[in-house]
This record gives sequence, C-alpha cells and structure tokens, in this order.
Amino acid sequence: MNQKKVELLSPAGNLEKLKIALDYGADAVYGGVSHFSLRIRSGKEFSIEDFKEGIDYAHERGKKVYTTINGFPFNSQLKLLKKHIEKMAELEPDAMIVATPGVLKLSQEIAPHIPKHLSTQANVMNVLDAQIYHDMGAERIITAREISLRDLQEIKKELPTLELEVFVHGSMCFAYSGRCLISTLQSGRVPNRGSCANDCRFPYEMYAANPDTGTLFRLEEDPGVGTYIMNSKDLNLASHMQEILDSGAVDSVKVEGRTKTSYYAATTAKAYRMAIDDYYKGENHPEKYQKEIHSMQNRGFTDAYLVNRPFERHDTQSLDFTMQMGTHQVSGMVTPEGTHFLCKYKTLPGDKMEIMEPQGTVIQEVDNEIGTVTKEGDTYYLTFKKLLAENGKEWESVHSGNVNPIQLPVTLPQYTFLRISSEGIDQSPPQ
Repeated sequence: MNQKKVELLSPAGNLEKLKIALDYGADAVYGGVSHFSLRIRSGKEFSIEDFKEGIDYAHERGKKVYTTINGFPFNSQLKLLKKHIEKMAELEPDAMIVATPGVLKLSQEIAPHIPKHLSTQANVMNVLDAQIYHDMGAERIITAREISLRDLQEIKKELPTLELEVFVHGSMCFAYSGRCLISTLQSGRVPNRGSCANDCRFPYEMYAANPDTGTLFRLEEDPGVGTYIMNSKDLNLASHMQEILDSGAVDSVKVEGRTKTSYYAATTAKAYRMAIDDYYKGENHPEKYQKEIHSMQNRGFTDAYLVNRPFERHDTQSLDFTMQMGTHQVSGMVTPEGTHFLCKYKTLPGDKMEIMEPQGTVIQEVDNEIGTVTKEGDTYYLTFKKLLAENGKEWESVHSGNVNPIQLPVTLPQYTFLRISSEGIDQSPPQ
C-alpha cells in the first residue's frame, strides 16, 4: 500500500465551483484564465482576481490549485503567452499544467520555482516519453487516457521521482487522447485550442453513396439502435479505486469537468473522497460511491481502459441517447450566508428534500414555522411548510428561474444542495 496518500484533484470551472470542490473533499483543483486554458468557456468565467481569490481560499485550507496553460499556441501568440505565464506565476499557484515541450521549456524559464505538470494532451504512454518530459522539468505527468494500470506501474518503477496523475471520472473523448478535428471541420471551433463544440455528442443520419452512378440513399436503422455513433460513455472508476491505489503507481486521481455544473463538482468530490478515505481505512463500499455518482445526469458509464485493454472493450459508447437523467434532481443550492436557498427546480410547500452537505459540516434538526429538518439514518431531510422570500413575499411555489432567495428553517453550510428523487419525473432520454 502507498504510504503517501493519493491526491483527489477536481475541476474548477469558476470560483464557485472551485470552492465547492474543495468544500466537498478535493485536495486540489485545476482551472485556468484566458484562451491558453484548454477550456475557453470555463477560462472566461475566471478573472485574474477570482483566480487569485480561489488560490487564497485553497491555501487557507491547506489545499492546492493548479493553473491550466495547456493550449497549443500559434506563433502569433507567443508574446501574449509569455505575459500570461508571468501573470499566472505572480498568483503563486501550486503548479502549471502545460501540454507541449515548447511551453514546458518557456514556463521553466519564466517561473522555475513553480512545479510543472504535463497535460494528458501530450499522450504519454511509456517510459521513454515520460523520461524525456521528466528530464525537461515536468514533476508530474497526467498520463494518456488510453494507458493501462500495468504501464503506469512500469513508468513508476523506472521513474520513482515522477508523479503520475490519472483520470478516474468524467467525459470521454471519441478521439485518441482528445486529438479531434470534427468540431473544426463542422463549426470552425478547434478542440485542441479549447473551443470544442462537442460535435461527437450529436445524432447523425447515415447515408450510402456511389460516386460512379451518383446514387445516394439514407440507411434505415432498427428501432432503438440510435445514431449517436461517436458518443462515448462517461468514465467512472469509483468501483476500482482499491486496485488503482493498490498499484502504488498513482499519485493523483483526477475528475474531468470544468464546464459541468456546481452539483457535479460537489458530487464527484464527495464520492471519490469517500472512496479514497475508505481505502485508507481498509474498507471498500462501491455501492455507496456509485449511489452518489448515479444521482447525476450521465451518458451511461464505462470503466474504459485503465483496468481493461482498449481491444477488450465493446461497451464504451451510448448509441441511442446523448444524455440521461440521474436518480436525483437538484432542487436548490444554499447561499454562501447559509440562511436561504436559490431554487434550481420546482419546489412546493410539503416537498421533502434530501440535504447534501459539504464534508465535515454539522446539520441541526429543527421544527418551526418555516419548515422541518429531520435525520433518517445518515441522511438529513428538509420539508418546507411555507416558501418565504428574502423580500418578505410568500410564494405558493418556486421554480428554476426564480431569483428570489428562499428562507431556510435553519442555517445550513454554504453550498449545501437540496435534492429530490427523480422517480416520477419524466426520465426519457433527450432526443
């Protein structure tokens, strides 16, 4: 067993998600500012000031922030890239994530005191490539998603001082290690520059053509087969944490999803925190971790290639739908002050909602004119007697889009989520 406890690394798409991931159990988060980050949409949600606040928030809690500078720059951007690296270095992140040898060399020259992590976009699969990047200054390599646990062990055996990070959860790319040009072809949005349009998630009609005769006809498919021909299922290795950590090769387990919801940031951090903590207690309860994970929307789940060879897998695609509901629907999220919640779904007086609270917080049971909080087993539930807005107005119901904070019967920890079972809600896959 590893003596050094493995790190749980979560996505931070904006300042709120950064704080939520840390509050729900992540040891570190990763995110970026500007288009040099490989997620332009999330990069735009971070200002320099917000990112600095996030770094301070993490450091106050003894946790870490890694800044993503893992885009593929053009020559015309190199001066801007240099200034960006200098600016990021001033914020004192705990590491810089880069993807190319040139950017690695440049960041070493500008900020030699900040550790460098090599992005999964570099496609490291073997000891030879790992050695070269390690010699260039990479202290950690985020290995290719196609790598096996056995190959990770070989790299760790040959390069024991090199940290290895692996993806354990999140969206999977149709292309090899994310190197895709479908979005570029169809919409001009370049995946390897951070602006992927997720064209692989669309349904496609299939046609057959004969160029010699000019014949073109549409192929008919059997009902239920579907035409989401490039839609990969989501990675989910929560049930394999024991063998991953037993390998002794993994220093950090990583969750994908900077553009996912705040609830996703919370739920994945909570589930994998439980799995990791259980491992070090000599326990393993996959059903408990999967219960949390299955509460979220997903494309179906796969354990992909870390514990199985790619040629052994025939179930990594969701062909008949792009997304399905999870077992729960988020009703709302508690405000930072903890006295109100913002509605994310339809809520009525009398609705019984499960309370999902951050790690290490305490919930108080109450019964007053606003509502009740009760505990059943290890879970707390909230039931409203009336919906009283912050402005004093009482509502018969509130819905997503209603921006009025609704008073809680008791103060709850910031970023607590209220959720209800999806049973009875139309769960047919979106078409």
